Amino acid sequence: MVSALALAAQTPTSGRGAPPARPPAFPPHPLADSVTIDRGRALYGVNCNFCHGSDARGGEGGPNLLRSEIVLNDKSGELIAPIVQSGRGEMPKINLSKEQISDIAAFLHSFVVGGYDISRLKPPSIVVGDAKAGEADFKKICGGCHSGAGDLKGIASKLSDPKALQNAWLFPAPGGRGGRGASPLNVPPVRVKVTPPSGQSAEGVLARVDDFIVTLVDSDGLQHSFRRDGDVPKVEILDPLKPHRDLLPRYTDQQIHDITAYLVTLK
Repeated sequence: MVSALALAAQTPTSGRGAPPARPPAFPPHPLADSVTIDRGRALYGVNCNFCHGSDARGGEGGPNLLRSEIVLNDKSGELIAPIVQSGRGEMPKINLSKEQISDIAAFLHSFVVGGYDISRLKPPSIVVGDAKAGEADFKKICGGCHSGAGDLKGIASKLSDPKALQNAWLFPAPGGRGGRGASPLNVPPVRVKVTPPSGQSAEGVLARVDDFIVTLVDSDGLQHSFRRDGDVPKVEILDPLKPHRDLLPRYTDQQIHDITAYLVTLK
């Protein structure tokens, strides 16, 4: 059933020579109540943001969800749930209930399907925390691997947009697959170790992995592909960002605000 808004958008405008109004990119979904959308936003932030981006437009390895045919045709999570609960390709399965996925769908459906500027989130400022408290939290949570005077020295000059800086430390992206591209935080790329039944393993930068094939790039820049049949060969993904993924559900909102406020001082 097409909504009244969609029908109105498809109705030609009046006036001599006036072109007909352009229809929306896709019939809009009915907007859920704010409580449901807020629940979905929180669940999305913990489980989906890392790959699909804070505005669901991808860019961190996951596809753009706003233009996904599955998301566009979904009504309340019924098309999204099987993918989330079972995984697909490089996307692992996520242990969420159908009710939780329905909330995430409500959040995704709250976006306007259109150009980037009308779809992305544009908060006036995200620097609302306490930098001193953020420094203490940073040393306690992140200090085992990072240092404001060491590897992150000058990070606020490299990433002058506070939103980009916050996304970079919360959802850091590894270097490009196959050794291409670079992370602004110099995060090493995802690696993979493949061990066939013969026992002679191969290891390198992950270029591609799905249910049927895994491809890596070795230290000489050569690609090697291996066909997969279930658990053969054995494939071990060596993800340098796993500690970051594990920390995501543990941060409080206040810690995120405070640590961001501290990092923007590292110029």
